Amino acid sequence: MLELLPPPPSDPLWELTAAFAADERPERLDLVLGVYRDSSGRTPVMAAVREAEIRLAERSASKEYRGLSGNAAFNRLLPELVLGSAAPADRAVAVQTVAGSGALRLLADLVARTRPGATVWVSDPAYVNHRPILEAAGLTVRPFGWRDAEGGFDAQGVLRELGAARRGDVVLLQGCCHNPTGVDPAAADWEALAGRAVRDGWVPFVDLAYHGLGGTLEDDLLGTRLLAARVPEVLVAVSCSKNFGLYNDRTGCALVLGTSRAALRNVETALQNAARTLYSMPPEHGAAVVATILEDEGLRRLWRAELDGMRERITANRAELAARLDALGHPATARELARQRGMFSMLPLPAHAMLRLRREHAVYGTAAGRINIAGLAPHHAPRLARAVAAVLGARDAPRTPPGPDGRPPVRARPRPEPRPART
Repeated sequence: MLELLPPPPSDPLWELTAAFAADERPERLDLVLGVYRDSSGRTPVMAAVREAEIRLAERSASKEYRGLSGNAAFNRLLPELVLGSAAPADRAVAVQTVAGSGALRLLADLVARTRPGATVWVSDPAYVNHRPILEAAGLTVRPFGWRDAEGGFDAQGVLRELGAARRGDVVLLQGCCHNPTGVDPAAADWEALAGRAVRDGWVPFVDLAYHGLGGTLEDDLLGTRLLAARVPEVLVAVSCSKNFGLYNDRTGCALVLGTSRAALRNVETALQNAARTLYSMPPEHGAAVVATILEDEGLRRLWRAELDGMRERITANRAELAARLDALGHPATARELARQRGMFSMLPLPAHAMLRLRREHAVYGTAAGRINIAGLAPHHAPRLARAVAAVLGARDAPRTPPGPDGRPPVRARPRPEPRPART
């Protein structure tokens, strides 16, 4: 039987991670996996998470099965965090999942069950696992462009291409900190997308994995909350991996908004049945940690402060890299990087140039040009900038030469793009 299996494709991210582990060069930089690292290069356990774990250990609660929907407190508190006052509780049903990827798959199965002929529209470029998850559920996937010629969000182009979406189709939108580009819609763009969804009858499917790491938590949830308030039916896949640092605890939530309580009861049962066939029940620990934090005002404040600190370091990393590239003679690339948001940045490099970056400079990013800004230690920024500049080539002479310490003058630092207005 096993001899009949053809060679399957390997996962490109984990293939790069294995190549990095085998690389013996001490100066190598891992900017592939989407994990936050502090200035020492570690992925820390957040203090709020550690305190919640201590409290859970002291309680020594039973490890009895929780049920197909997972932790009930988590399923109540996470939608409140995500939606705020955008949607009343009687419009939403939530099921704990095996991280954000598990939520994407459960919701994809729901789409396949309710709309088997629907097309799911996905941005191009997109998160590397979006298309495989959707196609594994038997869905038809169609891409739509995301960026304009200058590397910003192509508002007109997106609306134009989505004009071909039929009633009942599904449009997968990343709620903030777009992976891999770091390019997000502004508040007015989210308004336009919501209006188009209502007018044309397609269903928004929001992938929410990085909220709090691009702008404030409220800023990053603006688009999701606006869709929830305006559109009758919305699907949301929520991950707690990044903003709670619960990477290997695999904690997520599938959230569905509708207008009928009877329909939502059927949705919950359908999600439970899908979970039963895939993994039965989600793991308890991470959900219990998140619920403990969100239920306690002191822990919630501590978590928010830590999340703000993580975001500020990511923002500083991006500004530092952009400033150095500007000083090395690449102002256009610097401007493009400076206006991106979140954990990832997209370098304007084709696959062969990213290969050069890896082979000649020991810098590991994806073939598409994505690098993990959140994984960059500050003292590595100068070397990364020099490596990227070398691969980009000398397009024009530096406007302002670096100082004696190799750092660009402060006046060369590009300004980050203004944040969207709060609602």
